[in-house]
Amino acid sequence: MPTRPLVTRYQDDLALFPDAWHKLGIALGVALVLAFPFAASASWLTVGNQALIAIVGAVGLMILTGFAGQISLGHAAFLAIGGFSTALLGERYQLPFWLCLPIAGAIATVIGITAGLFALRLRGLYLAIVTLGLLYLVAHTLESYQSLSGVGGQKYTPMYVTFGQSPADMRDVYEKMAYGPLILDWDQKLYFIFLVVALVAAFCAKNLLRSNAGRAMMAVRDHDLAAATLGVNPVRAKLIAFGTSSFFAGVAGGMFALQQKTITVDYFGLQVSIEYVAMIVLGGIGSVWGAVAGAIAFVTLGKLMQTIGPKLPYIAKLPTGLQTAVLFSLLVIGVLLVEPLGLFGIWLRIKRYFVAWPFRY
Repeated sequence: MPTRPLVTRYQDDLALFPDAWHKLGIALGVALVLAFPFAASASWLTVGNQALIAIVGAVGLMILTGFAGQISLGHAAFLAIGGFSTALLGERYQLPFWLCLPIAGAIATVIGITAGLFALRLRGLYLAIVTLGLLYLVAHTLESYQSLSGVGGQKYTPMYVTFGQSPADMRDVYEKMAYGPLILDWDQKLYFIFLVVALVAAFCAKNLLRSNAGRAMMAVRDHDLAAATLGVNPVRAKLIAFGTSSFFAGVAGGMFALQQKTITVDYFGLQVSIEYVAMIVLGGIGSVWGAVAGAIAFVTLGKLMQTIGPKLPYIAKLPTGLQTAVLFSLLVIGVLLVEPLGLFGIWLRIKRYFVAWPFRY
């Protein structure tokens, strides 16, 4: 059953916002996200910043796993590359953050494409093992060279706005600044910066999905041999997926470094890769909407479960970190039992109901 009214023109079929309801939803969403940093407390504003970081990273993994069907457990490796590249560029070369983020993404892209060359003939669990090996290789490299990971394994991440001869001459985003009558703290400024990056990432992924490259990825995901017989180049499609996914992961890692101010290699372990896989599964594999919704739900529910966990019987006896993991695992299992497409599938059910109303079919 369709999830929107039938269209008769290609322009209507390809439109990002095909009807007034989409435009109304966008308007309400814009109003909500703009009001959030002024209405939220400091702790929830931190959650909002972490959700925006997760959106960029989840969009990157969705391109590789959701669009191209390549299973990866090494997503945290590209986050680490982006994070330490951003810290190194800001600390050693005093580059502004708006230049550090795309450069960090480009570095992650080069490594991602290189890793993709070795994984072209692999699929399924074999590919997951190779990407897992990449994660430990990156972690070992960073730990072995203090010039990359910092003295004691910690790396400070400055966030400059402009160029300058020395750090003392450059404006730092971490300082409180006044913009006319509006005074913004650093976390509020960070929120608006991250919001722009997240919107650009989601918009680019949405357009990639509608492009020839995106359709080629989905064809390779469904059946690579059948796609090859129809003229699709599976090698090219997979390399584009690896490169694009690595770029967004590198940018997300740079955003994480800027938000944390100081990062260590321990931040980017296997657990982070599993968390991003959980995000896209919870949101719905194969859709940009699912990546965004899954990232927001994962970060927000994680905060709520830290509050609920100590109040539940049996769960309260577990360590704090394990409480959140158990509760979230049960939630993901429950959602997937109800709707295998995750939050995106639930959203489609809601849309179908209103499209068919007052009928039930």
